[in-house]
Order: sequence, then structure tokens, then C-alpha cells
Amino acid sequence: MIKVGIVGCSGYTAIEAIKLLLRHPNVQIVAATSRQADGSTICCMHPQLTGRINLVVEDLTPQQLGERCDVVFCCLPHAASAPIVSEILTHNCRVIDLSADYRLSTPKLYEKWYGNAHPDPGRLGQTPYGLPELFREELRDAQLVANPGCYPSSAILPLAPLIQEGLIETASIIVDSKSGASGAGRSPKVGNIYSEVNESFSAYAVGTHRHQPEIVDIVGRFTGTEPQVVFTPHLVPMDRGILSTIYARPTAGVTANQVRECLNTFYDREPFVRITAHLPLTKFVSGTNYCDISVRENGGWIILLSALDNLIKGASGAAVQCMNIMYGQEEKHGLHP
Repeated sequence: MIKVGIVGCSGYTAIEAIKLLLRHPNVQIVAATSRQADGSTICCMHPQLTGRINLVVEDLTPQQLGERCDVVFCCLPHAASAPIVSEILTHNCRVIDLSADYRLSTPKLYEKWYGNAHPDPGRLGQTPYGLPELFREELRDAQLVANPGCYPSSAILPLAPLIQEGLIETASIIVDSKSGASGAGRSPKVGNIYSEVNESFSAYAVGTHRHQPEIVDIVGRFTGTEPQVVFTPHLVPMDRGILSTIYARPTAGVTANQVRECLNTFYDREPFVRITAHLPLTKFVSGTNYCDISVRENGGWIILLSALDNLIKGASGAAVQCMNIMYGQEEKHGLHP
């Protein structure tokens, strides 16, 4: 049995990870921490888990986590995560970090977009990025994995194979993405309360969203070519899901059928990426670890559409998939409804 700890168990990614891990045949959740720990159980914090797990939420030190766990899912916000992760790693415990703290390649890039110096800069650029479809071999022996961002997953999966094969131009890529409100996390914010989100549809963080450099950085890491990307996120009045519409110019002579065939070939053996004839819908992937991708063309543009559940394939499902690879488990364990 793989002994798993959950650090920061009060948020959406934590509850989704717990639900997935409870379905896993070879996992035991042995620790859950929160700054709100008061001796109550996880099911008091998340009533939907009533009768499924009675683990007490504790305020554990990194050493205690290392002694108790084989692997920790760290579900803390960026900047709060790295100091704890770096300590946990010193106690012979593996970590899958669901924050943004280890995703980018350089301390300079992190400081530019997150506004503070990185507390553990030596691991930037050395930590595998947790998209198994692109970096599976790096994950097998990893002690630390940087779990991907939700928006970047929806953009990187369609773009990376096409850029690698030289089928689209890299100088003018537009990523237009829509997400449900859970993408902003569980902490209360005025812009995410019901009366603000309901019956409205809005863009936000235009030109400043931190997932833009992540898309560029990771595609560059995989392909050796950093694309120029314009990324605009939007908030949709729904609980969960991401739909990304990506516009790219094909290189000379390339057709939509060639683009489609490239994606079909690249993802042919991947259990959680589906290249579809139908247009992807968020409801088709809700609650699953799938990313659905479809290809269209219009007026000299290739249009890529992708849909995923931001809390599963965009967060906790990817983390469980990474854990399965790290421990030689069947990759689908815990991830089929």
C-alpha cells in the first residue's frame, strides 16, 4: 500500500484528490493537515466524505509527514508551498506539489510573474512537470513533481505535438480559455461569490495571467521552441470545467487533416487524451481525467478546441496519474468513475 498524506486538506484540489485516492486499490490515506486543524475529522470539513474516511485533520511537521507517508500531495497556495515541500523532501518522502511553485524553469521567471523571490530556487528547472503524456519517463523516479496548472494543461496538450512536428507557426498563437468558478479556489473572493458570477461572463487578468508563461515555458521545455502566445482567461458561471479555443497558423502546405493525424498518432496510446470528431463540451469530461481535443480550420487558421475538468485532469487527477507512474501502478487506478 502507498501511504499518502494530504497537506492543506481544506480546498477543492484536496477534496478531489481524497475522493480519487479512496477509489485506489493500493493507497491508504494516512495523514491530512490544515492550518484550521482543531481535532475534527476530514468528513467534518468535507461532509460529502461522511462514512468514507474518518481521518483526523492534524497540524503535522514535515518530519512527522515524512515518518508517516510515502508520498505527500501538497495542496497549498503558491509561495506557501515551497518552504514546506523543501523540508518534507529532506525526510525521505516524495512530494507532488499542486501549487505553481515548481512549474517554471528559472527563479527570474518565477519572480517576474509571482512577485516574490523563490524560496527554493535550486529546484526550478530540475523538477519534472506532471503531464505524463509529455514527461512520463522523468516522472518514474522523481522525488518531487510539479503538478500542472489547469489552463496550461488544456493548451499544452493540443499544442506541444504540433509544434514538435513543425505543423504550426509559433509566432502567433492565441489561447482563449473559459473556466468555471472552482478554478479560483475555495477561499472567498468578492469576484467569485454567487451574485457576482451568476448571469455574467467576464474576462480577467488580461495580459497578466500567470498561466501564460507556464504554457510558453513548458511547450519550450518539451519542443525546444518557445512559442509566442496570447492567453486570455474568462470566468463562466458554472462550477467546474475548462474549454480552450486555440488559434494557430499552419506552416506552409499543412492541412487540418494532417494536424488531426499528428494528434491521433501522438496520443494513440494515452489513456486520458481523446481526439474527437465532435466539438468538446465541458459536460463530456466533468468529473473525469479526460482531455478531449478536436481540430477545425477556418480562413487559413487551425482551430484547436480542448475541454477538461479543471479539478481533475487540471489538478488532482493529474496528481494521481503522476503518483501511479512514480510507484509503478496501473496508470488508470483511481481515475475511472
